[in-house]
Amino acid sequence: MSFKVGTTRDLLTAASEPCFAPAAFDELKRNPEIEWEWIPEDLTEITPDIAARYDAIHVNLPRITAASVARDDCRVKVFARNGVGFDTADVAACAAKGITVTNTPIAIRRPVAVAALTLIFALSGRLFAKDELVREGRWNERTSYMGTGLTTRVLGLVGAGGIGQELIRIGLPFFREIIVVDPYVEAAVYDRLGARKTDFEAVMRESDFITVACPLNDETHHMLGAEAFALMKPTACFVNVARGPIHDEAALVAALQAGRIAAAALDVTEEEPISPESPLIGMDNTILTPHALCWTDECFEDIARTALRSIVDVSLGLKPTHPVTAD
Repeated sequence: MSFKVGTTRDLLTAASEPCFAPAAFDELKRNPEIEWEWIPEDLTEITPDIAARYDAIHVNLPRITAASVARDDCRVKVFARNGVGFDTADVAACAAKGITVTNTPIAIRRPVAVAALTLIFALSGRLFAKDELVREGRWNERTSYMGTGLTTRVLGLVGAGGIGQELIRIGLPFFREIIVVDPYVEAAVYDRLGARKTDFEAVMRESDFITVACPLNDETHHMLGAEAFALMKPTACFVNVARGPIHDEAALVAALQAGRIAAAALDVTEEEPISPESPLIGMDNTILTPHALCWTDECFEDIARTALRSIVDVSLGLKPTHPVTAD
């Protein structure tokens, strides 16, 4: 009996082409027993019927819930998820059924770190305001739109696992100091990288740019709320490249409107896609990107190969490189 693999269709472009190099599927050739296809249905959640059809599912955005794997005819042995976050997967429910969930943490580190730095540069240089000056014929107003230099400023990281540590490596030359709050990583790790570990309040108070790079869970949900924004400098900028619900969007809007903080750049929002009614859309001190700023040809090539390699490993009875646990 073949080992049947399905890939969710949200990894197809509008032209029905893979949004990564098709050669990534060559990974599947490592096991000649694998039979692969695009899952025919458009999904927001893996259904029990889909889980009964495949031995492995290569997943991008669809949620994996307890209901997805609840039936006795569930056939899935591995869900290989793109990206590092796994808040859309009920890992405990999968583990209870003997199903492995994997992610692609190494492939995503550099692209997301670069995305965070891109947003910081855009904020500090007032990139979009200056673009608008040119397009609207207001060239001579450019002296009224001075940017913010970084060499005297502090970058603060809320969470600094793989992505945050990569951001430290590539961002350190630009800032006077990088400070970090992360309860799960020893201070010595950051010392070696040239950053300083401190507490949450210190990061909020001392930083000129604050970047969120932690996972979304019960502990971090709305961690950045009204109290946190009140601690920030009025000149400080807020950047989130992790998950939208880590910040309280209503509190962020209020802080921006009141001038308690200077600006925000968000690759993620609480509701995705963001509502057209969101006040954030009409603000000139925000930059908004569609949870895709890190998406490049290199990024998706690495992600796809890593995820598909995990599937091959499971099909061969091997332990995959990046299993996710419920802990």
